[in-house]
Amino acid sequence: MSVSGPLHPAMLDLDAPEKIARWRPLVQWILAIPHLIVASILGYVVYVIWIISFFAVLFVRHVPEGLHNFQVMVQRYSWRAYSYAAFMHDKYPPFDFSMRADDPGDMPPTASLLHEKQLNRWLPLIKWLLIIPHLIVLMVLWLVGFIVIVIAFFAVLITGRFPSGMRDFLVGIARWGWRVTSYTYFLEDKYPPFSLSR
Repeated sequence: MSVSGPLHPAMLDLDAPEKIARWRPLVQWILAIPHLIVASILGYVVYVIWIISFFAVLFVRHVPEGLHNFQVMVQRYSWRAYSYAAFMHDKYPPFDFSMRADDPGDMPPTASLLHEKQLNRWLPLIKWLLIIPHLIVLMVLWLVGFIVIVIAFFAVLITGRFPSGMRDFLVGIARWGWRVTSYTYFLEDKYPPFSLSR
């Protein structure tokens, strides 16, 4: 039996050619530093919003749309920055802070999550416990992902191509992380699957 559609409402992908100029791994991480700094600062703001969202779900059963969209924007911005720094594509990300839940589709990396109008009021009390297995698996995957990036670095330097299997694996890790983040930060209630797939 085949299942159509995504496994989870938190969507993240990367649509870029495998071909990458051989010099890019040497400099793209440097060019990405301003974006990585901004993404880090925005991440701290998200922690504050996370606390506000906790009480919002407890009392009104949803995260206000503006706070939801801000968190999705931060995820999208971070994904664009980190995927560029890891030379997974060669399109320099814009300093774009448009707060929207859907991805405009103007960059190879995409991330979106539509706003849920009603969430389970009591689930925020136990979500931290439910994600522990995911966090354990993700820590291992991030370690393997770092090794994959190092191997891909040399692959691009030598061949001028980012091996598609390696890139798909890294995108899968980012996708899994986004699903866990969206669940943990009260953006939706669907439990994330243990999967790298769309």
